[in-house]
Amino acid sequence: MAKTPIELEYIIRASDNILYNCMSTPSGLEEWFAPQVHIRGEVYTFMWEGEERKAQLVAKKKEQMVRYQWLDDTDKEHNYFELRIKIDEMTGELAMIVIDFAEEGEEDDQRMLWDEAVHELKRHIGG
Repeated sequence: MAKTPIELEYIIRASDNILYNCMSTPSGLEEWFAPQVHIRGEVYTFMWEGEERKAQLVAKKKEQMVRYQWLDDTDKEHNYFELRIKIDEMTGELAMIVIDFAEEGEEDDQRMLWDEAVHELKRHIGG
């Protein structure tokens, strides 16, 4: 089944350093993305109520971006999600860009999941 790319942008009131920590460390990710996150080497194990998924950290630039590739996804081209930090040059406003993929017809559900997760992130960091 074809996957549709999704790109979302969220304004976050925090420093790029704090946001990067929340995007790239197990403790940071546990605050908003998954209740439990374990890491072994470059492989992150995300655990939600009864569900476990593994992803490898395949790209990162300090205080700029991270990309996680799902290890259990058979779609080798659209099997990752990416989190980017963007700072508006004019206003200094910081945003987190989410790049993800959704199964055809499930785009709205995927957006809603990200909206809820980022709402938790903002609640956690006060942004």
